[in-house]
Amino acid sequence: MAKISPVSIKYMIHASFNAEGALEKPDVIGAIFGQTEGLLGNDLELRELQKEGKIGRIEVDLERNDKRTMGSVKVPTALDQSETTLIAAAIETIDRIGPSDAQIEIERIEDVRGSKRDYIIERAKKLMREIKGSTDSREISNEIKDSAKIAGIQEYGREKLPSGDISGREVIVVEGRADVINLMRNGVNNCIAMNGTKLPETIKELSKDKDITLFIDGDRGGKLIAKNVVDNADVKNIAVAPDGKEVEELTGKEILMNLRKRLTAGEFFSEKKYNGRSPVNKSKMDLTKDNKEKLKELSAKNEGTGKAILLDSNLEEIKKISVKTLSNTLRRIDRKPSVIVIDGTVTSPIIYSAEDANVGVIAAKNFATTDTNIELLSL
Repeated sequence: MAKISPVSIKYMIHASFNAEGALEKPDVIGAIFGQTEGLLGNDLELRELQKEGKIGRIEVDLERNDKRTMGSVKVPTALDQSETTLIAAAIETIDRIGPSDAQIEIERIEDVRGSKRDYIIERAKKLMREIKGSTDSREISNEIKDSAKIAGIQEYGREKLPSGDISGREVIVVEGRADVINLMRNGVNNCIAMNGTKLPETIKELSKDKDITLFIDGDRGGKLIAKNVVDNADVKNIAVAPDGKEVEELTGKEILMNLRKRLTAGEFFSEKKYNGRSPVNKSKMDLTKDNKEKLKELSAKNEGTGKAILLDSNLEEIKKISVKTLSNTLRRIDRKPSVIVIDGTVTSPIIYSAEDANVGVIAAKNFATTDTNIELLSL
Protein backbone atom coordinates (compact mmCIF):
# COMPACT_ATOMS: atom_id res chain seq x y z
CA MET A 1 0.00 0.00 0.00
CA ALA A 2 1.38 3.41 -0.97
CA LYS A 3 1.95 5.81 1.89
CA ILE A 4 1.22 9.49 1.64
CA SER A 5 4.25 11.64 2.29
CA PRO A 6 3.77 14.32 4.97
CA VAL A 7 5.19 16.76 2.44
CA SER A 8 2.40 16.05 -0.06
CA ILE A 9 -0.50 16.46 2.37
CA LYS A 10 -2.74 19.33 1.27
CA TYR A 11 -5.68 19.10 3.66
CA MET A 12 -6.51 17.47 6.99
CA ILE A 13 -10.14 16.49 7.66
CA HIS A 14 -10.95 16.80 11.38
CA ALA A 15 -14.05 14.93 12.57
CA SER A 16 -15.57 13.95 15.90
CA PHE A 17 -17.79 10.96 16.63
CA ASN A 18 -20.13 9.76 19.34
CA ALA A 19 -21.32 6.16 19.55
CA GLU A 20 -23.45 3.96 21.77
CA GLY A 21 -21.36 1.08 23.10
CA ALA A 22 -17.69 0.23 23.56
CA LEU A 23 -15.60 0.55 20.40
CA GLU A 24 -12.01 0.06 19.32
CA LYS A 25 -10.01 2.06 16.77
CA PRO A 26 -10.30 -0.63 14.05
CA ASP A 27 -14.11 -0.37 14.35
CA VAL A 28 -13.99 3.33 13.47
CA ILE A 29 -11.53 2.90 10.60
CA GLY A 30 -13.52 -0.04 9.24
CA ALA A 31 -16.73 2.00 9.29
CA ILE A 32 -15.07 4.85 7.37
CA PHE A 33 -13.89 2.54 4.61
CA GLY A 34 -16.93 0.28 4.59
CA GLN A 35 -19.79 2.76 4.74
CA THR A 36 -18.34 5.21 2.21
CA GLU A 37 -17.69 2.46 -0.33
CA GLY A 38 -19.49 3.15 -3.59
CA LEU A 39 -20.90 6.52 -2.50
CA LEU A 40 -18.69 8.69 -4.69
CA GLY A 41 -17.83 6.38 -7.57
CA ASN A 42 -14.62 4.53 -8.34
CA ASP A 43 -12.48 7.66 -8.67
CA LEU A 44 -13.07 8.58 -5.01
CA GLU A 45 -13.01 5.09 -3.47
CA LEU A 46 -11.11 5.48 -0.18
CA ARG A 47 -9.30 2.15 -0.38
CA GLU A 48 -8.05 2.91 -3.88
CA LEU A 49 -7.09 6.46 -2.94
CA GLN A 50 -5.05 5.14 -0.02
CA LYS A 51 -3.30 2.63 -2.28
CA GLU A 52 -2.43 5.48 -4.65
CA GLY A 53 -1.09 7.60 -1.79
CA LYS A 54 -3.81 10.26 -2.08
CA ILE A 55 -5.31 9.46 1.34
CA GLY A 56 -2.96 9.07 4.29
CA ARG A 57 -3.09 7.02 7.47
CA ILE A 58 -6.36 7.67 9.30
CA GLU A 59 -5.72 8.61 12.93
CA VAL A 60 -8.32 7.82 15.58
CA ASP A 61 -8.35 8.94 19.22
CA LEU A 62 -11.14 7.67 21.44
CA GLU A 63 -12.25 7.54 25.04
CA ARG A 64 -15.00 5.62 26.77
CA ASN A 65 -17.52 7.04 29.19
CA ASP A 66 -19.80 4.40 30.71
CA LYS A 67 -21.34 2.67 27.70
CA ARG A 68 -20.54 5.42 25.20
CA THR A 69 -17.47 5.96 23.07
CA MET A 70 -16.40 9.41 21.92
CA GLY A 71 -13.40 10.52 19.96
CA SER A 72 -11.85 12.27 17.01
CA VAL A 73 -10.70 11.27 13.54
CA LYS A 74 -8.05 12.85 11.32
CA VAL A 75 -7.91 12.05 7.60
CA PRO A 76 -4.97 13.53 5.65
CA THR A 77 -5.48 13.98 1.90
CA ALA A 78 -3.42 14.98 -1.10
CA LEU A 79 -6.57 15.62 -3.15
CA ASP A 80 -7.76 19.01 -4.35
CA GLN A 81 -10.21 21.18 -2.45
CA SER A 82 -13.45 19.96 -4.03
CA GLU A 83 -12.54 16.27 -3.80
CA THR A 84 -11.50 16.66 -0.16
CA THR A 85 -14.85 18.24 0.73
CA LEU A 86 -16.68 15.39 -1.02
CA ILE A 87 -14.74 12.84 1.04
CA ALA A 88 -15.55 14.79 4.22
CA ALA A 89 -19.26 14.91 3.38
CA ALA A 90 -19.25 11.16 2.69
CA ILE A 91 -17.67 10.44 6.09
CA GLU A 92 -20.41 12.45 7.76
CA THR A 93 -23.06 10.04 6.37
CA ILE A 94 -21.78 7.17 8.54
CA ASP A 95 -24.51 6.17 11.00
CA ARG A 96 -23.08 2.97 12.49
CA ILE A 97 -19.67 2.04 13.87
CA GLY A 98 -19.27 -1.65 14.54
CA PRO A 99 -22.50 -2.86 16.16
CA SER A 100 -23.38 0.57 17.56
CA ASP A 101 -25.38 3.56 16.35
CA ALA A 102 -23.08 6.52 15.86
CA GLN A 103 -22.87 10.11 14.70
CA ILE A 104 -19.90 11.65 12.92
CA GLU A 105 -19.54 15.38 12.45
CA ILE A 106 -16.91 17.20 10.40
CA GLU A 107 -15.46 19.94 12.59
CA ARG A 108 -13.20 21.56 10.02
CA ILE A 109 -10.96 20.99 7.01
CA GLU A 110 -7.49 22.34 7.63
CA ASP A 111 -5.29 23.66 4.83
CA VAL A 112 -2.03 22.10 5.99
CA ARG A 113 0.03 24.00 3.46
CA GLY A 114 -1.16 27.43 4.56
CA SER A 115 0.92 27.73 7.71
CA LYS A 116 3.90 26.13 6.00
CA ARG A 117 3.76 28.67 3.16
CA ASP A 118 3.95 31.62 5.54
CA TYR A 119 6.95 30.14 7.32
CA ILE A 120 8.70 29.22 4.06
CA ILE A 121 8.28 32.68 2.57
CA GLU A 122 9.55 34.49 5.66
CA ARG A 123 12.42 32.07 6.13
CA ALA A 124 13.39 32.30 2.45
CA LYS A 125 13.49 36.09 2.66
CA LYS A 126 15.73 35.92 5.70
CA LEU A 127 18.05 33.38 4.09
CA MET A 128 18.28 35.45 0.94
CA ARG A 129 19.39 38.47 2.94
CA GLU A 130 22.06 36.34 4.60
CA ILE A 131 23.49 34.92 1.36
CA LYS A 132 27.11 35.91 1.01
CA GLY A 133 28.80 36.52 -2.31
CA SER A 134 27.48 37.75 -5.61
CA THR A 135 24.06 36.99 -7.03
CA ASP A 136 23.17 36.99 -10.69
CA SER A 137 21.68 40.36 -11.61
CA ARG A 138 18.98 38.72 -13.73
CA GLU A 139 17.72 36.74 -10.72
CA ILE A 140 17.57 39.89 -8.63
CA SER A 141 15.71 41.71 -11.40
CA ASN A 142 13.17 38.90 -11.78
CA GLU A 143 12.65 38.71 -8.03
CA ILE A 144 11.98 42.44 -7.84
CA LYS A 145 9.53 42.25 -10.74
CA ASP A 146 7.68 39.31 -9.18
CA SER A 147 7.50 41.06 -5.82
CA ALA A 148 6.12 44.19 -7.47
CA LYS A 149 3.45 42.20 -9.32
CA ILE A 150 2.37 40.25 -6.23
CA ALA A 151 2.35 43.45 -4.18
CA GLY A 152 -0.26 44.72 -6.65
CA ILE A 153 -2.87 42.25 -5.37
CA GLN A 154 -5.89 44.13 -4.07
CA GLU A 155 -9.00 43.20 -2.09
CA TYR A 156 -12.23 43.72 -3.97
CA GLY A 157 -15.86 43.80 -2.87
CA ARG A 158 -17.61 42.91 0.36
CA GLU A 159 -15.91 39.51 0.49
CA LYS A 160 -12.46 41.13 0.02
CA LEU A 161 -11.64 38.92 -2.94
CA PRO A 162 -7.99 38.85 -4.09
CA SER A 163 -7.72 40.63 -7.43
CA GLY A 164 -5.45 42.44 -9.82
CA ASP A 165 -6.43 45.37 -12.00
CA ILE A 166 -10.04 44.68 -13.03
CA SER A 167 -10.85 48.17 -14.23
CA GLY A 168 -11.00 47.01 -17.86
CA ARG A 169 -13.90 45.39 -19.69
CA GLU A 170 -12.65 41.79 -19.54
CA VAL A 171 -12.12 40.04 -16.20
CA ILE A 172 -10.72 36.55 -15.60
CA VAL A 173 -12.31 34.73 -12.65
CA VAL A 174 -10.26 31.97 -10.96
CA GLU A 175 -10.79 29.80 -7.89
CA GLY A 176 -8.22 30.94 -5.32
CA ARG A 177 -5.59 33.49 -4.32
CA ALA A 178 -2.76 31.24 -5.52
CA ASP A 179 -4.29 31.30 -9.01
CA VAL A 180 -4.37 35.12 -8.98
CA ILE A 181 -0.73 35.24 -7.87
CA ASN A 182 0.34 32.90 -10.67
CA LEU A 183 -1.56 34.84 -13.33
CA MET A 184 -0.16 38.18 -12.16
CA ARG A 185 3.35 36.76 -11.94
CA ASN A 186 3.00 35.87 -15.62
CA GLY A 187 1.64 39.23 -16.70
CA VAL A 188 -2.11 38.54 -16.60
CA ASN A 189 -3.37 41.24 -14.25
CA ASN A 190 -7.10 41.45 -14.99
CA CYS A 191 -8.03 38.59 -12.66
CA ILE A 192 -10.04 38.01 -9.49
CA ALA A 193 -10.48 34.97 -7.22
CA MET A 194 -13.68 33.46 -5.85
CA ASN A 195 -11.81 32.37 -2.68
CA GLY A 196 -13.24 28.86 -2.89
CA THR A 197 -15.81 26.88 -4.83
CA LYS A 198 -18.87 28.91 -3.80
CA LEU A 199 -19.72 31.83 -6.07
CA PRO A 200 -19.51 35.15 -4.15
CA GLU A 201 -22.16 37.82 -4.62
CA THR A 202 -19.40 40.21 -5.73
CA ILE A 203 -18.67 38.07 -8.79
CA LYS A 204 -22.39 37.90 -9.63
CA GLU A 205 -22.57 41.69 -9.55
CA LEU A 206 -19.34 42.03 -11.51
CA SER A 207 -20.68 39.79 -14.29
CA LYS A 208 -23.47 42.28 -15.00
CA ASP A 209 -21.00 44.93 -16.19
CA LYS A 210 -17.91 42.95 -17.26
CA ASP A 211 -17.09 40.28 -19.81
CA ILE A 212 -16.29 37.35 -17.54
CA THR A 213 -13.88 34.59 -18.54
CA LEU A 214 -13.91 31.73 -16.05
CA PHE A 215 -10.50 29.98 -15.82
CA ILE A 216 -10.90 26.61 -14.08
CA ASP A 217 -8.66 23.73 -13.01
CA GLY A 218 -8.44 20.74 -15.33
CA ASP A 219 -10.20 18.32 -13.00
CA ARG A 220 -13.67 17.19 -11.92
CA GLY A 221 -13.92 20.00 -9.39
CA GLY A 222 -13.27 22.58 -12.09
CA LYS A 223 -16.21 21.35 -14.15
CA LEU A 224 -18.51 21.47 -11.14
CA ILE A 225 -17.39 25.02 -10.38
CA ALA A 226 -18.05 26.01 -14.00
CA LYS A 227 -21.57 24.61 -13.80
CA ASN A 228 -22.31 26.48 -10.58
CA VAL A 229 -20.89 29.80 -11.81
CA VAL A 230 -22.64 29.67 -15.19
CA ASP A 231 -25.95 28.86 -13.48
CA ASN A 232 -25.67 31.89 -11.21
CA ALA A 233 -23.72 34.53 -13.13
CA ASP A 234 -23.30 35.87 -16.66
CA VAL A 235 -20.18 34.11 -17.99
CA LYS A 236 -19.00 34.89 -21.52
CA ASN A 237 -16.11 32.43 -21.88
CA ILE A 238 -14.60 29.44 -20.10
CA ALA A 239 -10.92 28.48 -20.19
CA VAL A 240 -9.65 25.19 -18.76
CA ALA A 241 -6.22 24.18 -17.48
CA PRO A 242 -4.75 20.97 -18.97
CA ASP A 243 -6.12 17.70 -17.56
CA GLY A 244 -4.95 17.10 -14.00
CA LYS A 245 -3.38 20.55 -13.62
CA GLU A 246 -4.44 23.48 -11.47
CA VAL A 247 -4.28 27.10 -12.63
CA GLU A 248 -1.78 27.91 -9.89
CA GLU A 249 0.67 25.36 -11.39
CA LEU A 250 0.66 26.65 -14.97
CA THR A 251 3.61 28.30 -16.67
CA GLY A 252 3.20 31.62 -18.45
CA LYS A 253 3.10 29.86 -21.81
CA GLU A 254 0.41 27.42 -20.63
CA ILE A 255 -1.69 30.25 -19.20
CA LEU A 256 -1.73 32.19 -22.47
CA MET A 257 -2.26 29.06 -24.57
CA ASN A 258 -5.28 27.93 -22.55
CA LEU A 259 -6.78 31.42 -22.47
CA ARG A 260 -6.52 31.52 -26.27
CA LYS A 261 -8.36 28.18 -26.43
CA ARG A 262 -11.27 29.43 -24.32
CA LEU A 263 -14.81 28.55 -25.37
CA THR A 264 -18.10 30.28 -24.94
CA ALA A 265 -20.18 28.87 -22.10
CA GLY A 266 -22.54 27.31 -24.63
CA GLU A 267 -19.72 25.57 -26.48
CA PHE A 268 -18.16 24.34 -23.25
CA PHE A 269 -21.35 22.68 -22.07
CA SER A 270 -22.40 21.36 -25.46
CA GLU A 271 -22.53 17.59 -25.71
CA LYS A 272 -19.74 17.54 -28.26
CA LYS A 273 -17.28 19.66 -26.29
CA TYR A 274 -18.15 18.72 -22.74
CA ASN A 275 -17.93 14.96 -22.96
CA GLY A 276 -17.56 12.20 -25.46
CA ARG A 277 -20.59 10.13 -24.54
CA SER A 278 -23.40 9.52 -26.95
CA PRO A 279 -26.46 11.69 -26.40
CA VAL A 280 -29.27 10.08 -24.48
CA ASN A 281 -32.84 10.39 -25.66
CA LYS A 282 -33.74 12.49 -22.66
CA SER A 283 -37.11 13.96 -21.81
CA LYS A 284 -37.64 17.40 -23.32
CA MET A 285 -37.41 20.07 -20.65
CA ASP A 286 -37.24 23.81 -21.18
CA LEU A 287 -35.47 24.95 -18.02
CA THR A 288 -36.50 28.59 -17.74
CA LYS A 289 -35.43 31.01 -15.04
CA ASP A 290 -38.75 30.45 -13.23
CA ASN A 291 -38.22 26.69 -13.42
CA LYS A 292 -34.78 27.04 -11.85
CA GLU A 293 -36.19 29.16 -9.04
CA LYS A 294 -38.89 26.58 -8.37
CA LEU A 295 -36.29 23.80 -8.27
CA LYS A 296 -34.20 25.81 -5.82
CA GLU A 297 -37.24 26.23 -3.57
CA LEU A 298 -37.99 22.50 -3.72
CA SER A 299 -34.35 21.73 -2.94
CA ALA A 300 -34.37 24.05 0.08
CA LYS A 301 -37.49 22.35 1.48
CA ASN A 302 -35.99 18.93 0.79
CA GLU A 303 -32.62 19.68 2.40
CA GLY A 304 -31.62 17.32 5.18
CA THR A 305 -34.26 14.70 4.36
CA GLY A 306 -32.06 12.36 2.32
CA LYS A 307 -34.89 12.19 -0.23
CA ALA A 308 -35.12 12.45 -4.00
CA ILE A 309 -38.14 14.21 -5.53
CA LEU A 310 -39.28 12.87 -8.90
CA LEU A 311 -40.99 15.52 -11.05
CA ASP A 312 -42.73 15.51 -14.42
CA SER A 313 -42.08 18.02 -17.22
CA ASN A 314 -44.44 20.51 -15.52
CA LEU A 315 -42.44 20.19 -12.28
CA GLU A 316 -45.34 18.43 -10.60
CA GLU A 317 -44.33 15.84 -8.02
CA ILE A 318 -44.60 12.21 -9.09
CA LYS A 319 -43.05 10.63 -6.05
CA LYS A 320 -40.66 11.30 -3.17
CA ILE A 321 -38.28 8.48 -2.27
CA SER A 322 -35.07 7.79 -0.37
CA VAL A 323 -31.91 8.62 -2.33
CA LYS A 324 -30.58 5.17 -1.38
CA THR A 325 -33.35 3.47 -3.37
CA LEU A 326 -33.36 5.93 -6.28
CA SER A 327 -31.47 3.79 -8.81
CA ASN A 328 -33.73 0.78 -8.27
CA THR A 329 -36.87 2.93 -8.33
CA LEU A 330 -35.93 4.52 -11.66
CA ARG A 331 -35.60 1.06 -13.19
CA ARG A 332 -38.97 -0.15 -11.88
CA ILE A 333 -41.21 2.91 -11.99
CA ASP A 334 -43.73 3.09 -14.85
CA ARG A 335 -44.13 6.86 -14.95
CA LYS A 336 -40.62 8.11 -15.66
CA PRO A 337 -39.63 11.55 -14.30
CA SER A 338 -38.30 14.43 -16.37
CA VAL A 339 -36.57 16.11 -13.43
CA ILE A 340 -35.08 14.80 -10.19
CA VAL A 341 -34.24 16.98 -7.17
CA ILE A 342 -31.77 15.20 -4.87
CA ASP A 343 -30.73 15.92 -1.29
CA GLY A 344 -27.20 14.57 -1.25
CA THR A 345 -24.45 13.69 -3.70
CA VAL A 346 -25.35 12.51 -7.18
CA THR A 347 -23.25 9.39 -7.77
CA SER A 348 -22.36 7.61 -11.00
CA PRO A 349 -24.94 4.79 -10.45
CA ILE A 350 -27.68 7.41 -10.03
CA ILE A 351 -26.67 9.15 -13.25
CA TYR A 352 -26.54 5.87 -15.20
CA SER A 353 -30.01 4.91 -13.96
CA ALA A 354 -31.32 8.39 -14.79
CA GLU A 355 -29.91 8.12 -18.32
CA ASP A 356 -31.68 4.78 -18.79
CA ALA A 357 -34.91 6.40 -17.57
CA ASN A 358 -34.49 9.32 -20.04
CA VAL A 359 -34.35 11.92 -17.25
CA GLY A 360 -33.74 15.42 -18.59
CA VAL A 361 -32.50 17.33 -15.53
CA ILE A 362 -30.93 16.45 -12.18
CA ALA A 363 -30.79 19.21 -9.56
CA ALA A 364 -28.53 18.82 -6.52
CA LYS A 365 -25.75 20.52 -4.56
CA ASN A 366 -23.01 17.95 -5.18
CA PHE A 367 -22.11 15.77 -8.15
CA ALA A 368 -19.55 12.97 -7.94
CA THR A 369 -19.28 13.00 -11.74
CA THR A 370 -20.32 15.28 -14.58
CA ASP A 371 -19.79 12.72 -17.34
CA THR A 372 -23.33 12.72 -18.70
CA ASN A 373 -25.56 14.42 -21.24
CA ILE A 374 -28.26 14.96 -18.64
CA GLU A 375 -28.49 18.62 -17.66
CA LEU A 376 -26.99 18.96 -14.16
CA LEU A 377 -28.30 21.92 -12.18
CA SER A 378 -25.98 22.83 -9.29
CA LEU A 379 -28.07 24.49 -6.57
